[in-house]
Amino acid sequence: MSVLIGSLIDSTAARRVIYGGIFLAALSGCSPEKTGEQQATATTSVAQSTLAGHTLASAEITNANNFALQQEAIYFPFYDLGIDAAAAKSLAVLNGDAVVPSQTVDTDGDGSLDGLLLVGDFAPAEIKSFTISDDPAIVKPAGKKFTQAEISIKEGGEWKGKEYVGGTFKNVDRVTPPAQYTDHSYWIRYEGPGIESDKVAYRVYLDWRNGFDIFGKKTSDVVLQNVGLDGYDSYHENSDWGVDVLKVGKSLGMGGYGFWNGKSVDLVSTVDTRDAIITNNGDLYSGFKINYNGWQIADKKVDLAAHFSMQAGSRLVNVKLDLSEQLPNLAIGLVKHPGTTLIEGPQEISGYAWTYVASWGKQSLSGADDHLGMAIIFRRDDRSQQTQDDNSYVSVMKDKGGELEYYFLAAWEHELDGIKTEADFKAYLDREVVRLTKTPRVRFESALSASAKKNPVDADAALSWGKKLADSELERKTLNYHYKGWDEYRKRPGKFEYDVVGMQIAALQDLNEISPNPAYTNALESVTGSYIRDDGHIETFEPDLFSIDLTKPGEMVILLEQKTKAEKYRKAADFLRENLKRHPRTSQGAFWHRATYPNQLWLDGVYMGMPFLARYASLYETGAQQHESLKEAVHEFVIAREHLRDPKTGLYYHAWDESKKANWADKETGRAPQFWSRGMGWYAMALVDVLDFIPASETELRKTLTDIIAELAPDILRYQDQATGTWWQITDKPGELGNYRESSASAMFTYFLAKSVNKGYLPESYRAAAITSYQGLINEFITVHKDGKISMNDQCLVAGLGFGRDGSYDYYMTERIFSNDPKGNSPFIGASLEVYKLLKK
Repeated sequence: MSVLIGSLIDSTAARRVIYGGIFLAALSGCSPEKTGEQQATATTSVAQSTLAGHTLASAEITNANNFALQQEAIYFPFYDLGIDAAAAKSLAVLNGDAVVPSQTVDTDGDGSLDGLLLVGDFAPAEIKSFTISDDPAIVKPAGKKFTQAEISIKEGGEWKGKEYVGGTFKNVDRVTPPAQYTDHSYWIRYEGPGIESDKVAYRVYLDWRNGFDIFGKKTSDVVLQNVGLDGYDSYHENSDWGVDVLKVGKSLGMGGYGFWNGKSVDLVSTVDTRDAIITNNGDLYSGFKINYNGWQIADKKVDLAAHFSMQAGSRLVNVKLDLSEQLPNLAIGLVKHPGTTLIEGPQEISGYAWTYVASWGKQSLSGADDHLGMAIIFRRDDRSQQTQDDNSYVSVMKDKGGELEYYFLAAWEHELDGIKTEADFKAYLDREVVRLTKTPRVRFESALSASAKKNPVDADAALSWGKKLADSELERKTLNYHYKGWDEYRKRPGKFEYDVVGMQIAALQDLNEISPNPAYTNALESVTGSYIRDDGHIETFEPDLFSIDLTKPGEMVILLEQKTKAEKYRKAADFLRENLKRHPRTSQGAFWHRATYPNQLWLDGVYMGMPFLARYASLYETGAQQHESLKEAVHEFVIAREHLRDPKTGLYYHAWDESKKANWADKETGRAPQFWSRGMGWYAMALVDVLDFIPASETELRKTLTDIIAELAPDILRYQDQATGTWWQITDKPGELGNYRESSASAMFTYFLAKSVNKGYLPESYRAAAITSYQGLINEFITVHKDGKISMNDQCLVAGLGFGRDGSYDYYMTERIFSNDPKGNSPFIGASLEVYKLLKK
C-alpha cells in the first residue's frame, strides 16, 4: 500500500476483495464462515439499518505487525467505493453494530473530497471486519476533535508600512499575503498556517523565512484556536496548553525544505506570491496547502505546491511536494542546534522502505534542561546524500519527477506521556518506520464490484475481463512508457524495461489475436518501437550491465520485425542475441542475473531471457545453431531446478548464489531462504512460453520441460489457498504475520495451468483447477469502478535480493503492495485468454 498518513492509502493501493464471506454476510445479515487464521476472527454483524440496500462495501483489515496499532487510519477512495463525492454525504463505517470513527477527506488538497478515512485500534496481528454504508439513518455519535488546521488574519485595522495595526483575528480558508507582508507584520496569527493533532502542533511561517516551528502541547485537546490572540510573545511563555518549543532561525527548522546549492540550503525565500489554503479541518484528519508561485532558484523560477496533513493520534505530519518541473537537489532537514545528537535510521533495507534522520537533545526553548526529539521520515531510496550546513542537518533528495513525499515529527518530553530519553525516542522512530512500511492488509469489496461478479465465469466473461483490464490500462498509463515518457511507479523517465515495454505490450498483442483492436497493435510500435533508432541502437539499454531482465522486451522487437520487416528491428534483435552470447554465467552455464549480482541465478531471469532466446532461435537460426540455442534455453530450466527446487515441498527458492557470498545466500547451498510465489510464477510461465518455440522434432528438449511442468503443477496446487483459489506472497506460510494473498503470482500460476491444459502438457483433470484459480483472481483481486474501468489489486510491486534486501520473510512483507502494475496485469490478461480458450473447448 502506498502510505500517506499511517495506513492512509491512495487509489493505487492494494485491495484484497472479500467474496462470498464477509461481504455477502454484510448484505444478508448473516455471519460469515470462518476458515482459521485466513478469515476474520470476529463475525460481521451489521446494524439492521444497513440491510436495506445501503451497504457500499465491506473490508477485512489485518494488522501486519507484532505490535498494537492505535488510531490507525485506513483510507478508501470514492473511486474504489464506486461512488462520487456528491454521494458521500451520509457515509458511515461499522464494526459489527458499532459505528467506527470516520471522516470524508481531500487527500490531495485539490478542493474536492476524494475518499473516506476510518480510524481504528488493532491488537498485534488482529483482524477486524468493517462495513461501509451510506444509510442516512445511521447516527454517527459526536466525537472528540483530535486534529485541526487553521489560518487566521486580522480584519478591521490598517497597514502602516510593513505592519498591520489594529483589527481583530478571523479564521479564513485561504489567504495570499500582500506584497508588504513580512515577518512580524502582526497580520497573521502566529505568522502562518498551523496544524495539530492530540499530540503536538506545528506552524509554518508564511514569509521569506519559510520556517517550520513546533508548539509543544501538554493537553490532548486542540489548542491552536487560542494561540497568539494577544500577540507573538505569549506563546513563547509556558502555559497550561503548552509553549513554542523550537528556535528555528535561518534553518530548515522542523522538517522544512529548500534547495541544496552544493554548500548550503537556499530556503524558499524569494517567491512572487504565497497562497495558504486550508484543505481539511476535521476531527480525525486535517491539512493545509501552501502554493509557492515563482520560487526563484539560481537563474530560474519554479512553482512549488506543498500539502501538509495530520491524523488523530499521531505526531507525524505528512508532506507532499509537487514542483512544476524536475528539480535536482531538493533538500529537507532539521535545525542543527549545538549539543544535539544526529540519529540515522536503518539503511540495510529495501529502497522503498521508510527510514529516518533525527536529532535529540536539550534543544527546546521551553527550558534549558528540556529534551526535544525531531525527525524526518522518507523512503530510503529517495535520498541521494546526507550532509549539513551551518544551520541544518540536511538530507538531499533525488529528483523523481518533481514529486516528494515525506514526514516530519517532534516529540517533546513534557507532552502527555512524553518521550524522555534518546533510547526511547529511537525505539519510537524504529517502530514508526516499520508501521509505515508494513501497512495493514486490506481485503475489500464494493457493492458495485460484487454485482459485476455475481455470475460464474464463462468463456465470454473471461475474455471480457481481460479486455477490460487492458483497455483500462490503455486509458490510464500504458502509452506513457515510450522513450522519453514517464514510468509512473518507478518515478523516472521511461526505460527499455521488461514489464512496461515487454510484458505489457506482449499481452496486448496476444489479446489482439483473439479480439482485434487497432489500439493494441499501435501500442507495439508507439511504446516498444520508440526505443529503436534507425540504426538499430536501443535507447537506454546498457549492454555491459548484463541485466537478463532487459532481454525481455526483445521478444516484442522480434515481433515488430516480423510485422514490419524493418531492418532496424532485426538489427536490434541481433544485438540482444549477441549480448546474450557474452553474458556472464555460472560454472554450469546459467546466466547471471546482472553484473551487479554476480554468480546469481534468479527465477525471474529464467522468464526474462529464455523465451527471447528460444523465439530468436526459432525464427533466425537453423540446423545445429538453432539446436544449440534451444538446448541452452532448456538447460537454464534444468540448472534452476537442480539448485532451487526443494525436494521436500516441491517449491522453488527465489535465487541461488554459486559463490555463496551474498548476504542472503545459505552458506552451504547458496540458496535464498524463502519461497516467493511470483518467483515461481516467472519460472512456470517461462516453461509454457518457451515450448511455443521448440519444434516437435526436438523431442528430448520438449520432454525435459513437459516433465518439469508435470512435476510443478501438483506441487504448487498443494499450496493453493482453498478459501479463495489464490496463492500467498510467501507460498508456504499462509496466514503468517503480514503475509497476504498476492495477485501477480496467482495470475501467473493460473496462466501456467490453463495454458498447460490447452497445450496438452497437463491432463484434462487439471481443467477444474485452472478455472477455480481464474475465478479466484476475479473474486479476490478485481475492483470495478463507476466509470467502467477495472483494477487489479494486491500486486507486490517489486522484490529482489541484495542492496538492503536480505531475502528474509520479513523483507518480503515490507515491499510495497500496488494496483495495476504490468507485472500483475499482463499475466492476468494472459490467464484470461487461456481460460477463454479452455472454456471454449
